Amino acid sequence: MDNINDLIKQKGKSDAVGAPNAAPKNTEEKFEEKMIEIRLQEREEEIKKAAAAGGFSYINLRGFPIGPETIGSIPKEQSAKFGVVCFLIHGAEIRLGALNPALPAAREIAFELGERLHGHAVLYMISEKSLEYASKLYEAVPEIKKTVRGVEISETDLKKFEAEAGDIKNLTASLAKLTVTDIITFLIAAGLKSRASDIHIEAEEKEIKIRLRLDGVLNDVAMIKKEGWQQIISRLKLIAGLKINVADKPQDGRFTIFLAEDKVDVRVSTIPTAYGESVVMRLLRSSATGLKFEDLGIRGRAYEQLKAQIGRPNGMIVTTGPTGSGKTTTLYAVLTTLNDQETKIITLEDPVEYKLAGINQSQIDYEKDYTFAKGLRSILRQDPDIVMVGEIRDLDTAEVAIQAALTGHLVISTIHTNSAAGAIPRFLSMGVKPFLLAPALNAVIGQRLVRRLCDKCKEEIIIPADQMDKVKKILGAIPPAADVKIDLKNLKFYGNKGCDVCGGLGFKGRMGIYEVMIMNQEIEKIILSGATSEYQMQDVAVKNGMITMVEDGLLKAADGITTVEEVFRVAE
Repeated sequence: MDNINDLIKQKGKSDAVGAPNAAPKNTEEKFEEKMIEIRLQEREEEIKKAAAAGGFSYINLRGFPIGPETIGSIPKEQSAKFGVVCFLIHGAEIRLGALNPALPAAREIAFELGERLHGHAVLYMISEKSLEYASKLYEAVPEIKKTVRGVEISETDLKKFEAEAGDIKNLTASLAKLTVTDIITFLIAAGLKSRASDIHIEAEEKEIKIRLRLDGVLNDVAMIKKEGWQQIISRLKLIAGLKINVADKPQDGRFTIFLAEDKVDVRVSTIPTAYGESVVMRLLRSSATGLKFEDLGIRGRAYEQLKAQIGRPNGMIVTTGPTGSGKTTTLYAVLTTLNDQETKIITLEDPVEYKLAGINQSQIDYEKDYTFAKGLRSILRQDPDIVMVGEIRDLDTAEVAIQAALTGHLVISTIHTNSAAGAIPRFLSMGVKPFLLAPALNAVIGQRLVRRLCDKCKEEIIIPADQMDKVKKILGAIPPAADVKIDLKNLKFYGNKGCDVCGGLGFKGRMGIYEVMIMNQEIEKIILSGATSEYQMQDVAVKNGMITMVEDGLLKAADGITTVEEVFRVAE
């Protein structure tokens, strides 16, 4: 049928009145039904007049036959939140009903659906009763295909953009040819293809800048014309569950990308800037939790010592380092190693970034007064063997964690300090009692992340003489107790030139460099004496065989894993 409005009228005639075998109704029931019908008709007339005044078409959906694929084209949660339903899809013609067609979210849903189905979407104004009728179809029709919340990128979508998305040096030209819907998909595909941790979309005076954080370093990869920015950010807000009409306040949301063999959670953050809103999408891959403890990069004597401490039934193991140094990955690797059917493991996180099978994970909620300290007290009543606390931020949390470590639990956590030795002064500055901290602490891990050299294009280089002297001085200070053999006269180091495998960057992937401070009687005596000198603790730990982060990094540089410059960039 050529006229879509004729189709709507024809389909609307199927509204059935009454049931063939219904029991006879008395006069009072008939009168009440008649009054309800009159009130509904009056309300529909009001909506019809309001639609005309606003320049919108109107439709009454009561009894309108809506197919399961049609109603399911908009997620149920989205439909309820914004008061929008799809009631007709006929070829390229798409019709949606909305309580308020002028709402930006309603217009964005119509635009997105039209883009996705390659059709022309039109909004009609409907009443609350029409919306209620259509909403019941989500549950009433068992054949409805539930729409997955979020954006689903299929393998076909990824292959569609695979070649262009992999060439991060020429993304601007590729983006210029795409629709708004495809731009979002393309950027996510480029992020996944390049193993980016974050996608930055930043509004500038004349253009929109796209940047990817690759192996911890931001790279400018593309520019987009500013004309389409409003549609791009509206779509991002819509899929992330943010308020489309709020542009002057920061917002946080998330959505999920479902792949054939993986799931990627995307955390979306927006902030207002001088030239418009800036957006950052953090890509959290569930496969990132597959790292094993033995694959972290902790080597030699430190690995054996830490492995022994992890195997203990009680005590506390703490990781330290700045944001983005891989602390969460280390904790998850430890949990994966300890996770078995005989062990009860509970975590307290902010937020729960990755789901781990077989482990009970709890997320704190400050709005409900569910803090780290209160959550930890509740967790301990669940009879756990191992407890993971996302971060120790205050005295209350520290004291509960230490008490747990002293009463038969293995507690692993993180604390923000620059080195392993710095963790102890940090605990003491919080107000933790030295006589409780000394016996509770098993080990402290200091860590950073360095970029790995690309195996295909790395090559041996001669580093400057002053840099070589500095390297030899550092490596020459490694104590005999560390049991490390290295020939300072025959050191070899490597650099990069870039190739097609690493996208011309010369690096591919990251790994950790570590220092592991194991508690001993000498360190315990320093703690009990009330001394808070980080350098004193560092000297004692080194004397007993601890290799520092910069030493560990330079040893890995000598093995051709990374560069000397990279080590000094993050650990000097």
